Amino acid sequence: MNDFQTIADRVEIEALRGEFTDAAMMRDRPRLASLFTPDGALRMPNIPIELVGREEIRAGGERLQNQWDFFVQTTHPGTILLDGDTATGRAYIQELARTLDGRQGLNYAVYHDRYQRTVEGWKFTERVYEVRYLDTSPLAGTAPHTAQGPGTTPADTTTTPKFATATPAPAASFTAPVPAEHLDRAAAALRAGGFTVEILDDAASARTRIKALVPEGASVLTGASETLRLSGIDEDINASGRYDAIRPRILTIDRATGADEIRQLAAVPDFVINSVAAVTETGSLVLASGSGSQLPANAGGAAQAVWIIGAQKVVPDLSTALRRVQEHALPLESARAQVAYGMPSAVNRLLILNAEPRPGRGTVLLLRVAIGY
Repeated sequence: MNDFQTIADRVEIEALRGEFTDAAMMRDRPRLASLFTPDGALRMPNIPIELVGREEIRAGGERLQNQWDFFVQTTHPGTILLDGDTATGRAYIQELARTLDGRQGLNYAVYHDRYQRTVEGWKFTERVYEVRYLDTSPLAGTAPHTAQGPGTTPADTTTTPKFATATPAPAASFTAPVPAEHLDRAAAALRAGGFTVEILDDAASARTRIKALVPEGASVLTGASETLRLSGIDEDINASGRYDAIRPRILTIDRATGADEIRQLAAVPDFVINSVAAVTETGSLVLASGSGSQLPANAGGAAQAVWIIGAQKVVPDLSTALRRVQEHALPLESARAQVAYGMPSAVNRLLILNAEPRPGRGTVLLLRVAIGY
């Protein structure tokens, strides 16, 4: 290899690393994924996240970036060691970030890289992210406007409030099943976050699948879910006698004297079976509750969790999911609660599941049809 080729390779690899930072800053997930070879890997052991292949990298990037209030990454030149059509290197990173749930901080990190020459130019075969310093002290600054996506200009976003979309969709759009490609995107993002995902044709298929997933005799908590009621799954769990059903037991306990017993029963069953208010194409599950009593089991208290989700609940991102909760699910649940309990419901507790850190614990059954609300 002559000196000119060596210089050209180094310049192209440095440009590749700069392109990665630009794609991340501009939230251009398809472009970011395209910087990797088809089987390339992005690994972040400190988080922990491991994304293999362009589709997982794209979906995982959406899931992470959807949590940002703002994010700034600066890449500093590091080392590049060429070896023919492959190379290794390190890049040094400084980041400032704040998420929508209030987490924030400053960190310094190192990307340990492997590169491959391809017909499209140099690509990452692996990036391993190692945090060297983390400061979670409150950041003094603020973002002047919502972070921009690819192709936007400051005028596109300066007046867009956090948790809002530029063009709100009508509530009616929350009732129709989404096309198959949207289900596929949500499934890929959920899998990238550690969930097990199955796409099923209808509620009858989900009902059959639950019988296979939940062994007889297991303690099972069902959520207060129209999806479970309409599908017959609620009756299968709570009235069949095949399981140690938690909800019927709770209903026999005096709430004034047995509050602690109720809380303990609901928090740590073998299985929790539930639905959600929304699932995003970026891989988040959103559950809303008035009392919060069923949320601990969903969050991690139950050894196993299964969520059955109709296709009308799939939305593009977290901001749309939160609108779906307030504009669509809450009015319908309030009407049901008024009849059942004599009082309306409220969104007093929100649970957002962005990933499943215990492999095999969480199973999502996405249905191709609409069911529940």
